[in-house]
Amino acid sequence: MPSPIELGALTLLALRMLYSLPVFAWIAWRESRGRHLLTPRQWLIVTVLGMLGYYGASLLDFIGLQHISAGLERLVLATYPTLTLLLSILFFGERLTPRKFVACALCYLGIGAAFLHDLDFSADNQTIWLGGGFVFASAVCYALYLVGAGRMIGEIGTQRFTALAMLVSTGIMLLHFVASTPLAALAQPLHTQLLALCMALFSTIIPVFALSAAIRRIGAPSAALIGSTGPLITILLGWWLLSEPLSLPQLSGMVLVAGGVMLIGRR
Repeated sequence: MPSPIELGALTLLALRMLYSLPVFAWIAWRESRGRHLLTPRQWLIVTVLGMLGYYGASLLDFIGLQHISAGLERLVLATYPTLTLLLSILFFGERLTPRKFVACALCYLGIGAAFLHDLDFSADNQTIWLGGGFVFASAVCYALYLVGAGRMIGEIGTQRFTALAMLVSTGIMLLHFVASTPLAALAQPLHTQLLALCMALFSTIIPVFALSAAIRRIGAPSAALIGSTGPLITILLGWWLLSEPLSLPQLSGMVLVAGGVMLIGRR
């Protein structure tokens, strides 16, 4: 029996989205019955947001994670609340107050401290910068998704928007996979398939609908703020489960990023 093709980021994402596909298709069908058709403008926005949020952001994040530690990846990705603020300033006329400026500065100082940690523990600094760049691009994509999702949810509904955007993401992800990877790559061992199934359920289906529901109730900035607890949990789990080193610069960076996000979230 031939050995399975090596598991790459695109293959893992394709498996994750394949397992998620039936749920998104069913919810999209259920939520669209008896309701008005989307306008061409709405379809365009849903398509663009689907490409950004769970195709572009996920793919860039997975590629970056191949080059840097899980703790640094979470810290860089945690800048999306500040990026959401900056995008709102650029495109929606939100005012940049001194408090918000200080919050952004804290976040990026924290990322700098975390970079020092990974540079100290890596023999290839160029790889750290490359991985960090991919993850930062992922954070930009996710911030764009959040800004747009907050407006589309109000127009077409939480579950309908989420399911349609995820179907777009799934379709583009699978097209990318088919165009660049042999289909035999999907024939991974059973434990890999089970991990992909768990990712589909606990890292895709449940979180995306919970996030959309949170955005509808409390708005994108507050939802992003609550999600900023992720870096702390991931750093600790990376240290505990993956034996990743935990240093004072990394802990300092974690505190600075959390402080900056919390400062933005203060009313």
